[in-house]
Amino acid sequence: MKKLLWMVVLLVLAAVLWWWLRPGAPEPEVAERAEATLRATTSGDVVGYVNAAGAHVWKGIPYAAPPVGALRWRAPEPPVAWSGVREALTSGSACPQLPSSLAGESVATGRRTVGSEDCLYLNVFAPPQAHGLPVMLWIHGGGNSIGTAATYDGSELALRHQVVVVAINYRLGPLGWFAHPDLARGDALDDSGNYGTLDAVRALTWTRDNIAAFGGDAANVTVFGESAGAFDTLAMMASPLAKGLFHRAIVQSGGFSPAPMALASGYVEDGGHVNSAREVLNQLLVKDALVADRAAARTFQADMGAPRIREYLYGKSVEELFAIFDTEGSFSMLNMPSNLGDGHVLPAMTTEEIFSDSANYNAVPVILGTNRDEVALFLGMGPEFRDTFLWVLPRLKNEATYLRRVYYGSAAWKERGVDSLADYMTSSGNPNVYAYRFDWDEEGSFLGYDLSKVFGAAHGMEIAFVFGRFDNNPLFARMYAGSEGKDALSRSMMSYWTQFAVSGDPGTGRDGSERPWLAWRTDGKTSLLLDTQAGGGIRMDDAVMTRDRLKAQLAAEVGISNEERCRLFVTSFGFNELDVAEYAAFGPEGCTAFDPEAFRRF
Repeated sequence: MKKLLWMVVLLVLAAVLWWWLRPGAPEPEVAERAEATLRATTSGDVVGYVNAAGAHVWKGIPYAAPPVGALRWRAPEPPVAWSGVREALTSGSACPQLPSSLAGESVATGRRTVGSEDCLYLNVFAPPQAHGLPVMLWIHGGGNSIGTAATYDGSELALRHQVVVVAINYRLGPLGWFAHPDLARGDALDDSGNYGTLDAVRALTWTRDNIAAFGGDAANVTVFGESAGAFDTLAMMASPLAKGLFHRAIVQSGGFSPAPMALASGYVEDGGHVNSAREVLNQLLVKDALVADRAAARTFQADMGAPRIREYLYGKSVEELFAIFDTEGSFSMLNMPSNLGDGHVLPAMTTEEIFSDSANYNAVPVILGTNRDEVALFLGMGPEFRDTFLWVLPRLKNEATYLRRVYYGSAAWKERGVDSLADYMTSSGNPNVYAYRFDWDEEGSFLGYDLSKVFGAAHGMEIAFVFGRFDNNPLFARMYAGSEGKDALSRSMMSYWTQFAVSGDPGTGRDGSERPWLAWRTDGKTSLLLDTQAGGGIRMDDAVMTRDRLKAQLAAEVGISNEERCRLFVTSFGFNELDVAEYAAFGPEGCTAFDPEAFRRF
């Protein structure tokens, strides 16, 4: 009887856990064609629908030709014209990727991937009778290897603050960034390897040429994005090809460091990434059993010649291309270079060289921000710090170690993604640099599991506040429910974001009622802290995080083992490129006893 009772308890707990953690997205809206939304584009007429909130919506508009067949690994071309009226009622397919909660599609039987190579589509949200309104073009996140525009609903932003919102798909992973030298054709765009970057430029070109028909002002376009989308937003600032196509930028949890072409294309022995284009081909050759191992693959590749390599790679299906990647512990995101410093699409320079000289980037007004506990999303959902009680209920283990990892990893993200960039840009003569830190952490607890401690102000938590939608993010929807102040904070953030889109200065928000948001280092202030009244409210801060200061703090940290100190050094400062000599000598005891490669994953 006692055993049966325990089984019943466990089943009940499991049911409660499933109910609480299940995706909280609303049912898909039923889109019926509305003639009031008939619009003319440069490729043909489109008709959308009016959603339940009253926004005019167009989904699945092609902004480029399908990058399939011979157009794979080529710069995007203009969309193919059509006759008649095209119905724009559903989002276009996600670009090929491994399945995740951000993919927006389910895996078909027998497939490893979701999405389609025919994926260069965008969605538009506008208020009724829109005319000459500011445009906000959203680039989704997902490590440049997962995600889709379909996840994001711009209706609330558009209706509440009279802007036109555009959300785009772009090529991902090995289809978005791939620079094998034997694919070169002698064209700077096609040979850049920056196909995902070029897709964003192409979407901006479509916006320039067409957005007036949807009520937007092509002379007032704000690019904004989160995570990888924020990196890609900074890529628009860095790319000479995007000059004049946008006028402001909002960078949410971003950063930027162009990957050297040697890293993106070369063999590991020559400084290449483990998933560089040449190494991807090596892995494909081994998987196809054309060679026995990597060493043989390199020799075989050298003997193939460019025509045969091109034929082989173009003959690979999406399934075959993605089958070689190990994504264990990475939320389906692929570990490979993106935003390549090819010298044409993106500068072959360091981050500091680009953004410290206004001649090297598009010095538009910019907002730079991070979340206080960025890395908690990755750590809190991984196995290292999560235990279970009664085989079902999650529990946080090694709490002090966990919180240190969150602190140092998130502080390092802020240093490289906000503070150093803000200093570079202001030193270049850009007076319109604004910074924020998102501090909301009111997730509450679930059956004793303190979500506010585990996740806090984690990566991606701010997106719902920016879009004013807490019900359509399947990862976080349940976590927002208990926060009484979330709606007021969201209204304030939407007000700042859209006022910035209007004028390039978030100031006191769209209606002038918000706390003044000062430019970087104005009156001794640096960043706007964004939180509910219960968390301290919205206020300016004067803190600046530098890399040297954070390293000194870690070196002097007491009460931790040398192994933990060395791990924190790698996870905070060594993801892109580790200074081996500095690592060896770091801290009171040095780190020579520990292989940094063992620490590189969250």
